[in-house]
Amino acid sequence: MSFVRPEIIRPPSEHASYFLPLTSGCSNNTCSFCAYSFSKLGIRNLDEVKQEIDAMSLYANKRMWVAGQPDIVYLILRRWNGKKVFLQDGDALVYPYPKLIETLQYLNQKFPAIERIASYATPRDILRRSLKELKTLKEQKLGILYMGVESGDDEVLQKIQKNADHNQMVDAAKKVKESGILLSVTVILGLGGVKGSERHTLETSRILTEMDPDYAGALTLTLVPETGLDKEWKLGEFEMITPFDSLWELKTIIEHSTFSNCFFSSMHASNYYAIRGTMPKDKDKVLNQLKALLSRKDSDMLRPEFLRGL
Repeated sequence: MSFVRPEIIRPPSEHASYFLPLTSGCSNNTCSFCAYSFSKLGIRNLDEVKQEIDAMSLYANKRMWVAGQPDIVYLILRRWNGKKVFLQDGDALVYPYPKLIETLQYLNQKFPAIERIASYATPRDILRRSLKELKTLKEQKLGILYMGVESGDDEVLQKIQKNADHNQMVDAAKKVKESGILLSVTVILGLGGVKGSERHTLETSRILTEMDPDYAGALTLTLVPETGLDKEWKLGEFEMITPFDSLWELKTIIEHSTFSNCFFSSMHASNYYAIRGTMPKDKDKVLNQLKALLSRKDSDMLRPEFLRGL
């Protein structure tokens, strides 16, 4: 079966990157809240990856098109500045290690001016790599890994079928940081529902403190139609929190987390209100913003539902 190029799903900070698919779907396609739960993992042939890199090089250096390459390749290349590459798809770090190294070496050979290569990674992807392997990837300019933490609460993690627990995610984070690769993590406000909100929030604060990532982003739960969690909600087995409850969770997470130097934001389109700041330097400023918002409870200050999205 031929490899099907995935749609572009990427972190906001990778907007200027070239999107190079190594895989499609996600190896952990069981998470009950996630659109990747409909996917199957696909592994792209290394020769095909190299052919795309060759096409990238021809266009970048000579403005030449290669027959057979999809239009999306050239749409991305037209506005690419040659500095960053994001490896697709949901967890490209699962790509077989020898092939991953060869891909990065080939990229760097063709584009020596590349500054940083990035990828999504599951905790399992990271834990199956040795520290030496991660350091070797860092030498090949793999500069940042994006990991979905979702929650620090093992009960929530089990319910959503994350296939990783609190301690495993902390171990994965420590390994990434020790390798010298930057770590960016995301958590999801509202994932514990109404009943589990307080525990989800406090345990998420605890895991963020233990991980001490370089970047952390908060998203707000948005139900994807026909996922497991969406079906639970329709059956009345899961109760969504309110928009202001999500801001309470955000405030509580920031309040109870301790970071050495972390850029924390809720800039994602799923959120009702955007904050950003470097922790701990901007902690009081951000908390005062959220406290003022929660005391006023003015819905006009929130992002309207029709503008929220994944």
